Amino acid sequence: MVKRYHVYGVGAALVDTKIDVTDDDLEMMKIEKGRMTLVNETQRKQLLDYLTNHMIYAKRTSGGSTANSLIAINQFGGQTFYSCKVGNDDNGRFYLNDLKKAGVDYNLDNYQDKDMTGTCLVMITPDAERTLCSFLGVNATQSENDIKPEIISVSDYVYFEAYMIMSQPTFNAAIRICDIAQLNNVKIAMSFSDAGILITFRDRLREILKKPIDLLFCNQYEALNWAETDNIDIAIDSLKKIAHTFAITFGADGALVYDGIQMHAIEPYKVHAIDTTGAGDMFAGAFLFGITQGKDFPTVGKLACLAAAAVVSNHGPRLTAEQQQEILQQWNSL
Repeated sequence: MVKRYHVYGVGAALVDTKIDVTDDDLEMMKIEKGRMTLVNETQRKQLLDYLTNHMIYAKRTSGGSTANSLIAINQFGGQTFYSCKVGNDDNGRFYLNDLKKAGVDYNLDNYQDKDMTGTCLVMITPDAERTLCSFLGVNATQSENDIKPEIISVSDYVYFEAYMIMSQPTFNAAIRICDIAQLNNVKIAMSFSDAGILITFRDRLREILKKPIDLLFCNQYEALNWAETDNIDIAIDSLKKIAHTFAITFGADGALVYDGIQMHAIEPYKVHAIDTTGAGDMFAGAFLFGITQGKDFPTVGKLACLAAAAVVSNHGPRLTAEQQQEILQQWNSL
């Protein structure tokens, strides 16, 4: 019997190194706060040299936006499959072992024999804001040939991050995923990922979104950037043209979710944020889990906000097992 999946995801496999920094450090490194910046190997080494004295506080985890969401889905009890690429190196072995421990199935039977596993420096400032510097490594070679149509066809949703459109091979892979999903009546979900991408790669996004997708995740800044406005109502109208349903997050102010008929305001859960890394990924993962369990948008929105609030009260993008159980119990009692 063929195994079915709630979500098939594709994205960049990045080993995250989380480091505490100051605003002055970011200024010295000429890194824009709160954004994702792509770096090459030389720039990566320069950043690591500067951050040498910070590394005593560093912690390594598996990451990448889509992977964070898929692991969240599995934590809540879902079934997921991840198409990714890693190198035949220590980081690659660490990454796949982490996926295996999380219960996420993946497409790699062996390691790549060249190129490095991708990495990401996750720099946290005292205000809990995260700033990312990503070195793609072997992820840059991911292509439509790495996609598994037979797995997509037995999934409820395909899910990918807008980061996919930053290189031509991965952009082609995103287009291929959408084509396969549409042929097999599989729903398509995507995250806008980063406001800067909407400016730099707008034409590629328009190509992917020329047919409306089923579910879009974004934060308020990404929604406003996409619509090129400072009015959230105009942004909502713009999103309705490219997605049948969507969720807009507002950080500590909760979220708005659109179920295809009406908007629903989701109240926030107040917590003391110490690290915003993975908040959007957790929101998307919890939302996808809930929606594939047949729950309605207001109910799923509450789970997603609850999970995102919990994860920002931790260091890193994961819930503890205790938090996950508490969240499910609280959600089931709603």
